[in-house]
Amino acid sequence: MKESILKSKSYSFAIQIIELTKKLISEKKEFILTRQLTKSGTAIGALIREAEFGQSKRDFINKMNISLKEANETLYWLNLLKDTDYIDNEHFIELNCKCNELIAMLVATIKTSKKNLDK
Repeated sequence: MKESILKSKSYSFAIQIIELTKKLISEKKEFILTRQLTKSGTAIGALIREAEFGQSKRDFINKMNISLKEANETLYWLNLLKDTDYIDNEHFIELNCKCNELIAMLVATIKTSKKNLDK
């Protein structure tokens, strides 16, 4: 099932985000950007889990759309951290690819759900 893959990938991504932010806080003493990254990077999976028990198909789609927005925000913070030399290119590429993969899966889930909304 697509959602279960999405759930596991978003959870794994959240763990990687938390590991990165712990490292940035301890090694670089960076608190503001890492807080934003932690919030958006972990919200992706939390919203996917919340959507699982949506009150309706429209509620499910709404939660998935919010998750998509959080993923897009996460890309912003990752780019900002890379461009300000808080994270190296290797970390950036890995997390950027995983976040883009989540975005693609969320878009596909939303499109499919919208098609099935009227059925």
